[in-house]
Amino acid sequence: MNLLLAEDDAILADALSAQLRQAGFEVEHAPNGAVAEYLLLKQPHDVAVLDLGLPLVDGLTVLKRVRAARPALPVLVLTALDSLDDRVAGLNAGADDYLTKPFDFPELEARLRALLRRTRPAGASAELGHLSFDRDTRRATVRGEPLELSPREWMLLDLLLAQRDKVVTKEQIQQAWALDRSEGGAAGANNSIEVYIHRLRRKLEQSGLAIRTVRGLGYLLEVEAAGGG
Repeated sequence: MNLLLAEDDAILADALSAQLRQAGFEVEHAPNGAVAEYLLLKQPHDVAVLDLGLPLVDGLTVLKRVRAARPALPVLVLTALDSLDDRVAGLNAGADDYLTKPFDFPELEARLRALLRRTRPAGASAELGHLSFDRDTRRATVRGEPLELSPREWMLLDLLLAQRDKVVTKEQIQQAWALDRSEGGAAGANNSIEVYIHRLRRKLEQSGLAIRTVRGLGYLLEVEAAGGG
């Protein structure tokens, strides 16, 4: 499991990273909110542990932005903020779980594994139509043939699969792309989205899936009716 640990206390981060690795996680550490946001939007992590009191960009802001772009990503807030208002704010911002410091590592590990059990089937991999999609290996196939996707096409397909029963808005796509510089950053916003939707539609032609435009809202991934290609 690939885990992003966003924690600005270097001593705690080192100790926690070592314990998580012993528990079988691949750990990437972000020392501030800006780095955490960048990594969570750019890399295919399976779960995130997020402190709220992060420098540069606070944890709640990071959580809201990441949740909009990656709705299926499990996020556990780990913080010293323990008031009822703090917990409510964290959960309302999109946290899947909330654990306060000080804490016992076995409880943190148990909560992480519970989150992964609950979210992994829909988020980390998918079998839909003739498409197989695996975020762990960053591999997608259609009828057994590898599907070659650019970074932005991958992010777009990831979003569509994560919300396969919901509309993915242009705003969500823009946020997912905002920190990606591999294909020109966020320039060209709406026109760029339409171009990438067109490209992805062509690549999914033999998959039994269709990307439907929901006018004024965004895009919806659907399984085509029998005989629809």
